[in-house]
Amino acid sequence: MSSHVITPGPYRATKLWNEVTRLFRAGMPLRKHRQNFRHYASCFTASAAVDWLHQLLRSNSNFGPDVTRQQTVQLLKKFLKNHVIEDVKGRWGTEDLEDNTVLYKFPSTSPLKPIPCPAPASAPSSIKKRPSFRDKDGLFRFKSVKKREKEEAQENVDPALQAGDDKPMGEQQVLRRELTVEDEQEIWKDITLTHLQRILGVASLDGVLDQRCVNPQNIIHNMTKVNKHGVVTMDDKTNDLPHWVLSAMKSLANWPKYDSAQPSYPGFERDVFKTVSDYFYSLPQPLLTYELYELFINILGLLQPQCERVAVEALQLCTLLLPPASRRKLQLLMRMMSRISQNVDMPRLHPAIGTRTLMVHTFSGCVLGSAVECDLDELLATRLVSFLMDHEQSILSVPDYLLTAINDYVQYLRTAQVPMDAFSNIDASEPVSVPVPIYAFCHQISSAEFEQQKLTSSQKAMEELLEVLLTDQNISEKDRRKKLKQFEKQYPDIYSRRFPSSDRENNKPKIKPPLLNIKKTKAFSIRN
Repeated sequence: MSSHVITPGPYRATKLWNEVTRLFRAGMPLRKHRQNFRHYASCFTASAAVDWLHQLLRSNSNFGPDVTRQQTVQLLKKFLKNHVIEDVKGRWGTEDLEDNTVLYKFPSTSPLKPIPCPAPASAPSSIKKRPSFRDKDGLFRFKSVKKREKEEAQENVDPALQAGDDKPMGEQQVLRRELTVEDEQEIWKDITLTHLQRILGVASLDGVLDQRCVNPQNIIHNMTKVNKHGVVTMDDKTNDLPHWVLSAMKSLANWPKYDSAQPSYPGFERDVFKTVSDYFYSLPQPLLTYELYELFINILGLLQPQCERVAVEALQLCTLLLPPASRRKLQLLMRMMSRISQNVDMPRLHPAIGTRTLMVHTFSGCVLGSAVECDLDELLATRLVSFLMDHEQSILSVPDYLLTAINDYVQYLRTAQVPMDAFSNIDASEPVSVPVPIYAFCHQISSAEFEQQKLTSSQKAMEELLEVLLTDQNISEKDRRKKLKQFEKQYPDIYSRRFPSSDRENNKPKIKPPLLNIKKTKAFSIRN
């Protein structure tokens, strides 16, 4: 019996269900039991199943140690409902399951859910397919802007013009591309989704994200309209958190330094906590929205110790797709949860559950959930919310590299000039398409070429360093010879190319003396 990580891809929730079902059926110990004066072979008690499955889920990298015993009981109830298990009399579906000594067994039929095979369908015309500029090893080679401009122009030039027009670029009439608001919005969307696709390591986002649900205005707002703390600001205050909810959240986050005007009595903090949780559960849909549910479920496949940085980057981009009001609520909620869980002065909010565990399990349902009930919703939401709370500052911040990439590309398109002849065969009534963003400056190369480029670049850097050692007048002759000796020892090949044996005397380089021999004079102190 072995488990494996379910990687991002379509129908991940179904794959996870089948994986847990397979492990449970393969590993759950079965033995003979006696009940009501009868013997039943190859069965188990509900409590034994809870014990075994709880340990499995906590140690499984797809779920993690935050799974509670009560959640395990809920999953076993769904197992009974979906005929993964049945009672010893063969009943299932409408029966209930409790953490007790009632006997259950496995049915003879396979309980695995079929994974649909997506039918090939053409993408809607509104969805642009972004070509991949990566080779099979994921390596890139950068082109210069001028070379790219030349290639773009050549791609659109009429063959007749290519044969007869040899005018230099400066003598041709040029056209400056005017970007519309819609063009810029499409650039923001395409660059963000291209980065997300690369981080997830999938060939296409189809199956994990309906791109028609991605609003580029949300991305722009979430990245540009933030306060000094990095929290999204709202243009329309009616979509913001109510004042009384913000006040309650501040009281809990800054406990015990809350507003002195608020009442204080034993259990006051519990009432405030319940007020906040009731508000978030009253929202019409989870903060991560139903449309993005499948996308966030797939991020769970990256929540491994060795992939933590990748998971943070992926969640950074995914949360930018949220409506600004949802992102703001998520930011404030995660900051409150993180502060409460780390506050040693906070009184115990639940008699039997630790503060951190209470935070995760209280708010997981209002953060992530599917429009149609999913058998693993509760477990998956717990796993994601726990990671969000631990890394909220990094995940819910604006990625500077993405903002820079978008701004640089937009600026390039605004200033790039293309010969008018390049557009002579294009219908003037049709808009000129915007080039593919973000990786349009890249050209795929093989692994061998990449290694060769890496070696060449490093050797060139060392050669430049050697020249600096030889020409820098701020280095004394003693230090210069010492450093050159160290360089020769560490990089003999580069040193021998610069100083062939015929040009060396006693294995030392001939260093040119300074052009001016300035006689050293006695230095006088300015202090008397």
